[in-house]
Amino acid sequence: MDEYKKLNIKDWAAEDRPREKLLKNGARSLSDAELIAILIGSGNLEETAVELSRRILASVDNNLNDLGKKSVGSLCSFKGIGEAKAVTIVAALELGKRRKEADVFIKKVINASKDAFDYFQPMLGDLGHEEFWVMLLDRGNKIQDTFRISQGGISGTVIDVRIILKPALEKQSSYIILCHNHPSGTLRPSDSDRVITSKIKDAAKLMDISVIDHVIIGQNKYFSFADEGLL
Repeated sequence: MDEYKKLNIKDWAAEDRPREKLLKNGARSLSDAELIAILIGSGNLEETAVELSRRILASVDNNLNDLGKKSVGSLCSFKGIGEAKAVTIVAALELGKRRKEADVFIKKVINASKDAFDYFQPMLGDLGHEEFWVMLLDRGNKIQDTFRISQGGISGTVIDVRIILKPALEKQSSYIILCHNHPSGTLRPSDSDRVITSKIKDAAKLMDISVIDHVIIGQNKYFSFADEGLL
């Protein structure tokens, strides 16, 4: 019983408890594990919520981006994490990602490949599968629209150029930026990436629309066809 009490977060000094620490010193004073501990509320018989949170983080080398890729099922494999706690963690990480998306969207002008990366990374950087997206820009490089073309990997997907050009023509777009992610972390374009880029570029050119970049998104890095002179 004494051992269990020692592991109980309620028995810690008030300044060491995550909730009290947040109220007293602000959210920035908490470690990632302490923030997750607040989300899950309790640990198990062997671990406090903070200790359990540290173990969960250790499983992804303390990388929150990798934690964001974990499914509800994989989180439930940790003793003390049931479906409700797992859903809470997934929902919190998704909110953080959407907040970042909202901040990026304020800047609607794309002047460089880094701007396109900043826009798409929150959406694609944590995915465990490939998605192919298109961004439409007007003559002033302002974003008109973004939309997903395919999901699950473009090497096995036939990209219908008409699906891309139809909205571009309707919106009288001047420029197109292509974007997809590589969950493996390898940023170099594949042969399929090059073929698809060339196909879309040639078709768009007939409509006086320029494909100005194809950005491949990694977790925290990117590859730009334009920057590398491949367009």
